[in-house]
Amino acid sequence: MSSNTIRLIAILFLVLVSASSLAAQSASNAARAAEPPRPPYLDPSLPVEQRVEDLVSRMTREEKASQMQDVARAIPRLGIPAYNWWNEGLHGVARSGMATVFPQAIGLAATWDTDLVYRVADVISTEARAKYNDAIQHGNTGRYYGLTFWSPNINIFRDPRWGRGQETYGEDPFLTSRIGVAFVTGLQGDDPRYLKTVSTPKHFAVHSGPETLRHRSDVPVSPHDFADTYAPAFRATINEGRAHSVMCAYNSVRGEPACANHFLFDTLRNKWGFQGYVVSDCGAIHDIHQGHGFVLTLEQAAALAAKAGTDLSCGPEYAALPFAVENRLLTAADVDVRLDVQHGELPCQVGSLLATVLREGVTNVLRHSKGEHCEIMLISLWDSMDAVRGFAGSRAAAGFTFAAGAPAGLMVSIFFQSTLRPM
Repeated sequence: MSSNTIRLIAILFLVLVSASSLAAQSASNAARAAEPPRPPYLDPSLPVEQRVEDLVSRMTREEKASQMQDVARAIPRLGIPAYNWWNEGLHGVARSGMATVFPQAIGLAATWDTDLVYRVADVISTEARAKYNDAIQHGNTGRYYGLTFWSPNINIFRDPRWGRGQETYGEDPFLTSRIGVAFVTGLQGDDPRYLKTVSTPKHFAVHSGPETLRHRSDVPVSPHDFADTYAPAFRATINEGRAHSVMCAYNSVRGEPACANHFLFDTLRNKWGFQGYVVSDCGAIHDIHQGHGFVLTLEQAAALAAKAGTDLSCGPEYAALPFAVENRLLTAADVDVRLDVQHGELPCQVGSLLATVLREGVTNVLRHSKGEHCEIMLISLWDSMDAVRGFAGSRAAAGFTFAAGAPAGLMVSIFFQSTLRPM
């Protein structure tokens, strides 16, 4: 074969390769052009507020109402997974298997040691992260396996008929404030961008009367007593501790149920500048109708609570919101505001509630689009948790136990680390 022939064949081969490459590139460009543009709520480069507004605009009225209940169902078409907002961690992660158990809150307060309480709460949130991460990997989105904790209880304990005084830090507003701030900051962590968990001081407010009357009692507290006794701990955990959530109470305060109380919400939002979300105590919105007889129907109760400022119902009461909107008890914009207000920054997936889940890669879809990588690392409890060693040497350790009987040296805790790395 002559050299000219070889040269011609080589040129022809190059031409064919180039043509094939151009054809493939054209086909790729055509396919890319045919793909629908990514919706703004999935774009982590956009401001969170813009993404929230876009996501809310894509939801039906029923879908919005579903995200305003503690059992928030999945919305597959929007990539929103199911999430349960009810989680407990007053003195250890509760009701989700093995966990470190610290003394009850009244015992923690008896130490007068805010640094110790901070470290206790830090251990609780570390174990919460571990349990959450494991639950998500196993498809478990049930109650007690989330990251939104309904703790601490910072009510003032002055009536032994209440029956839940052991959950509180006692009768002194100053001590309760200091211990409360330490606990909240320990739960939420010190990362400038992300929350480790969400802490929810409860029950707002003046909730410490007889247990049997809690669903229908009214507390005619004076302005002085409210400001001097019952408000300081909430103000401190919000303004100093930066608590991201607050739970409203069952009782009424000065004639209005707490979860629809204009005085309480004005204090919380306007005077204290609270920017987080408010969740009702479980069944408290139902109590507006049945317990207090403040309105005639459940739909009226749900509308009243939502308009006043309760963003999330513990219970199914907010399933009535679409009916309330249809009957002009509140507007669609009132519902959107309640959805928009719930902001947070939780690395990896939290679950479902709009602004909270939209903080930089929180849901599954956003996590993958952001390229966020979640690691699990095993660490020894005794080697890693200084709070455990500190507690073991204190007198308050009488109530301190491990949930498992394994030797301490063999016990491990799954420590959750989140880093922004390409997957």
